[in-house]
Amino acid sequence: MFGLEKPAGQQKPGRSGGLPKMASVGDFNVLSSSIPATKVELSVSCRNLLDRDTFSKSDPICVLYTQAIGNKEWREFGRTEVIDNTLNPDFVRKFIMDYFFEERENLRFDFYDVDSKSPNLSKHDFLGQMFCTLGEIVGSQGSRLEKPIVGIPGKKCGTVIVTAEELGCCRDSVLMQFCANKLDKKDFFGKSDPFLVFHRSNEDGSFTICHKTEVVKNTLNPVWQAFKISVRALCNGDYDRTIKVEVYDWDRDGSHDFIGEFTTSYRELSRGQSQFNVYEVINPKKKGKKKKYVNSGTVTLLSFLIETEVSFLDYIKGGTQINFTVAIDFTASNGNPSQPTSLHYMNPYQLNAYGMALRAVGEIIQDYDSDKMFPALGFGARLPPDGRVSHEFALNGNPQNPYCHGIDGVMEAYYRSLKSVQLYGPTNFAPVINHVARYAASVKDGSQYFVLLIITDGVISDMAQTKESIVNASKLPMSIIIVGVGPAEFDAMEELDGDVVRISSRGRFAERDIVQFVPFRDYIDRSGNHVLSMARLAKDVLAEIPEQFLSYMRVRGIKPSPAPPPYTPPIHVLQTQI
Repeated sequence: MFGLEKPAGQQKPGRSGGLPKMASVGDFNVLSSSIPATKVELSVSCRNLLDRDTFSKSDPICVLYTQAIGNKEWREFGRTEVIDNTLNPDFVRKFIMDYFFEERENLRFDFYDVDSKSPNLSKHDFLGQMFCTLGEIVGSQGSRLEKPIVGIPGKKCGTVIVTAEELGCCRDSVLMQFCANKLDKKDFFGKSDPFLVFHRSNEDGSFTICHKTEVVKNTLNPVWQAFKISVRALCNGDYDRTIKVEVYDWDRDGSHDFIGEFTTSYRELSRGQSQFNVYEVINPKKKGKKKKYVNSGTVTLLSFLIETEVSFLDYIKGGTQINFTVAIDFTASNGNPSQPTSLHYMNPYQLNAYGMALRAVGEIIQDYDSDKMFPALGFGARLPPDGRVSHEFALNGNPQNPYCHGIDGVMEAYYRSLKSVQLYGPTNFAPVINHVARYAASVKDGSQYFVLLIITDGVISDMAQTKESIVNASKLPMSIIIVGVGPAEFDAMEELDGDVVRISSRGRFAERDIVQFVPFRDYIDRSGNHVLSMARLAKDVLAEIPEQFLSYMRVRGIKPSPAPPPYTPPIHVLQTQI
């Protein structure tokens, strides 16, 4: 994601750790290969660009830069083609980028009027630029972002329209079924016990296992069950890449006998059942030794069905909003906010742990919320004027309208609360979880999804009630992120996380895993580079959200809304005088 894309469109391979090559085939479990990133294609159009040419219109080009997380350095990612003589270009060359919901990818689009063949941009006239994040484009209605071009003081530089489209091959799965005829007999008593092993080829010519069928016992003419595999796992989206299929005879001791092999490709398989998809199984050793050797049997494709999986981006593009709520722990164990040892200490020079965690997570999620209005709650404090203890109070002091504008508004309300409330206790989570659950329960149609970020220093006081609240919330369109700050032991939080054992309350288990917990201390960078460490924190707490979101939609059978119609640039019709 952080690599440079070559202007000619060579893409770096996705993040695939890949499985090691199989020397022998062990016990049967369906191996799912690590899947590369989601890829999105960005299309760029401009309207009313500055005219820099005296006798004709500008000849624009768009140059895209991405920003390294650590040192904030801008690096060129790629360039569009040059379009001659227009102020309203629709660039044909696209930018293909890896997309991760949990990462903030800063982008900069620079526009130039090209005056010569020189690749050096300083030799051309600058027409302005636009800054945004990849999440901002994807999170806009219809994944279409329109923004003014800036950068030349005192001039109107026009507007840019960037549209994101998820690349289709990322999401297709295929349902395939195979049978075989007259396979070689390998067992002394009885016939063979055949199974198939599928491998996709890699760029370097090696092979990675991607699927194994079940064993069909005691037959030379097996019919295997249909199986489903993603196109990315099968061929990494490259329809002409070699797929190698090996046929084995299963043996109890694991020393499976090799019957033979054949190769194919996604493109060949996609022809479906036909004479093209009957493959001779060849054993190279036998072929080398026996002059009359024909084959070791045949394998036939019985059916091939393409299914497109709906993705997280389909819902976002269809208008589903992600509502972000933050809840901050105001219990006395945080320490007096006026003391430097306090977790709530307001250091004029840098953010405290609460502020850092809030910004790291909030700045990514805000791209998916169109109104950028976030409810901000506190718990465990005594409130003015009467000192009553509250576990669910509005940081902005307005219980009827706890919304703050943007992450900056939340930060401001947090600092204001620290000056007016008294830190107290105990540490109760259930009230803030139930607060968000009430909203989530009122919109179960898939148009909204709720993410609650709880930042806490401590040991939870209402464990039974919190478990009950989480089990109830697991039926609702919501996820909970808990960031633990400070030195406390967070064993109870690990239990809420539910990654090892699914959380339960009074005999009822959570319908889905909706809680993600991380201790803030695991992300503190000793060198003081908070930018990088907070990017890692955000990545880890947000990585599970798209899958949690999809699990809710799948269980409820909610399909994405159709995206708004694609943007078509207005065509200027010349009016002729009659």
